[in-house]
Amino acid sequence: MVKTTFPGAGKRSRHNLLRAWSQAVLTILLIVLGLLVSFPFVWMVRSSIMLEKEALVFPPIWIPSEFTLASYIGALTIQPFARYILNSLFVSTTIMLGQVLTASMGAYAFARLRFPGRDKLFLVYLATMMIPSQVTLVPSFVLVSWLGWIDTYFAFIVPGLFSAYLTFLMRQFLLNIPKELEDAARIDGAGYIRIFVTIILPLAQAALITCALLSFMGSWTSFLWPLIVTRSSDMRTVPIGLAALQQQQGYVNFPQLMAGSVMALLPIIILFLSLQRYYLQGIATTGLKG
Repeated sequence: MVKTTFPGAGKRSRHNLLRAWSQAVLTILLIVLGLLVSFPFVWMVRSSIMLEKEALVFPPIWIPSEFTLASYIGALTIQPFARYILNSLFVSTTIMLGQVLTASMGAYAFARLRFPGRDKLFLVYLATMMIPSQVTLVPSFVLVSWLGWIDTYFAFIVPGLFSAYLTFLMRQFLLNIPKELEDAARIDGAGYIRIFVTIILPLAQAALITCALLSFMGSWTSFLWPLIVTRSSDMRTVPIGLAALQQQQGYVNFPQLMAGSVMALLPIIILFLSLQRYYLQGIATTGLKG
């Protein structure tokens, strides 16, 4: 019996073997990187459920001798941490809705409408991203103080209702939507508002969710501006509450601080995991056209 050997079979076999080895190495590398990235969070959770005397010993104790929730109870009783979380949820959600609305409307104007000076105006709008936030800090504070908004929700929300970056992100996404859809809608008698609401927004769902997630995370972790415009403890947000938690007892109670950090990160983690598919889709489909 004659054994038939096809030309190139050995080369394909070596190619498949090399591809399998490459995938195995890449998988191992991703697992290692994933463990490294998740290690701080695991360490934070571990420190929040152990006794204070065991939290900072060296060499470290990896498994607590006693699991306790005393740090969470202490963080919620020493400071009104539940109030801080509610404040952050309200402020971050309101800013998120405002930024998504203004960014989508601005992006629609810059991407789909034609008017004189559109591109130059868009470049000027993007140029505001180059201005550090510290430069506008004092003028913003003076304006907010003149309006009487210090220590109110208006001081948190109104200055953050607009985002040049999210407008740019939405514009790049809207440029990829076929214009034939708008032309067909105009033939049916639809105006700009109807096209925006019934065609553009449904097709831009992934980009909208991506912008919402980025806006919420940015507002949730904001520290400097809420610190400046806050006076009473009832108006503090989570980052300000974590700083106050360190100063309440005159020393840093490490397990309580870690417990507060876990409670502060939990809403963001839940939101990201629930919207991860849309977030990745929005980032992947947002090109650099235009």
